[in-house]
Formats: sequence, C-alpha cells, structure tokens
Amino acid sequence: MNDDARPRWLIFAVGNPSRGDDALGPMLIDQLEQWLATAGALPMDLVLLTDFQWQIDNALDLKNIDVAIFADASVRGDASFETAPLAPQFDASHSTHALSPACVLAVAAQLGQNLPQAWLLSMPGRDFELGAPLSAEARSTLDDAFAYLCASLETGRLEAIRP
Repeated sequence: MNDDARPRWLIFAVGNPSRGDDALGPMLIDQLEQWLATAGALPMDLVLLTDFQWQIDNALDLKNIDVAIFADASVRGDASFETAPLAPQFDASHSTHALSPACVLAVAAQLGQNLPQAWLLSMPGRDFELGAPLSAEARSTLDDAFAYLCASLETGRLEAIRP
C-alpha cells in the first residue's frame, strides 16, 4: 500500500472509439467519470486513465498505485465480462508498440517499482470494424462490467468473475 492512509486504485482502459466494440474500454471510463460526479465517498483514491493501447510508458502510471484494473474489449468470451488476477510477465508483446497488461507490470517490476495488486477486466465484443456502432451484446457487457466496478469501488473489494 502507498504511504497515504487511503489506498490508490487505477482503472486503465484501452480501446478505439472508432472501431465498434473496441470502444468498450473508453466507454467504461466515461460511465465511471459520470458516476463519480454523484457517487458518495469511496474507500480509496481513484485514478481513471484511457488510451488506444497499453505502452511501455504506462509502467510509470503504476507508481504509487495499490490496485490496478486493466480493462479492455476482448475477441474471446461469452456474453459477459470476466475479471482475473494479473501477474507480471514478459510475453511476445514486449517487442511491439502495444503491450499486454502483464507486460506493463513486468516493465514496472524491471524498473524496481512496487507492483500493485493487478486485475484484468475483459469485456467480449463482436464487431471491431472501423465505423461500426457498439453491438447490443457489447452494450449489455458494458452495463454488467460497470455495475460490477461500481459495487467493487463502493466496497473496496474485487473478486474473480468467470462467466
């Protein structure tokens, strides 16, 4: 935990709003920002970030974070979202421009940073074509993931969810 009395949580979502269901990550952050404007006090300080993809520089965003939730659309999965603990691991993405969340954690570890408790939140999508609208299935997944995160933020607890 960081040196402050309250833990710091980061929700970092990625996706391209111009590519149909790939917009799930940024849309989740938009909904959370709106919810935070009227939500009561939370048991943590919350940081929300969004980008098109995770990159090596994002390892620095993990500094002084106690819990990190990496959120993204997924081409795999059923109609519901999934959460799972995440461990640092260099993978094939370490040599590309875009990194996996596990690789971002591994870079942070290599920099000597204290690692947060990390989670991956995957939201299945169906249509990732340029200019496509959000699918009905993705909208349902977004609603479910948003409700889960709001409840988790209010209680300060996360759990693995598998459909």
